[in-house]
Amino acid sequence: MTQDDLETLYEALAESLDSLPAEARELYLAKLALALAETLENAPRALEIIAECRTGIAST
Repeated sequence: MTQDDLETLYEALAESLDSLPAEARELYLAKLALALAETLENAPRALEIIAECRTGIAST
């Protein structure tokens, strides 16, 4: 995947999130993550990616 592809995906995700009410964004992201994980067809790798994506994000 190229940098341009990543930027296009980021923009699409940002636009989708911006179009939703704040209270629906977490559900949308969960549904998106599960759909992408299903496409990956590799549960162990999906779990690794979930852990990797927490890196650098402060927990409350």
